[in-house]
Amino acid sequence: MNHQKFAQTWVNAWNSHDLEDILSHYSEDIEITTPMIVMATGGKESSLKGKGAVCEYWKKALEKFPDLHFDLIHVTAGVDSVALFYKSIMNKHAVEVMFFNEEGQINKMYAHYD
Repeated sequence: MNHQKFAQTWVNAWNSHDLEDILSHYSEDIEITTPMIVMATGGKESSLKGKGAVCEYWKKALEKFPDLHFDLIHVTAGVDSVALFYKSIMNKHAVEVMFFNEEGQINKMYAHYD
């Protein structure tokens, strides 16, 4: 896998706001962990599991931030994983560590923000 190409494709999908395109990078059993879940839902959970739950969360996030735009700063490769450093919403910097399954889809993701 070309991690740089993947990173740019992933960022482009988010910048297009095309939820179907965004979700195409993720497995059905995707698990995401991010402090943004608590902020967006006002709840206590910081993780979501399953493409359906993640889809609903991201749909609300895209509605809440209609000007959402990510700028890729750097990408690093790991073992069956990649870490993307990018400028995110609200002028925050983000690092997302994504783990891939055998089919090359993201099945686990951890997000970090400054």
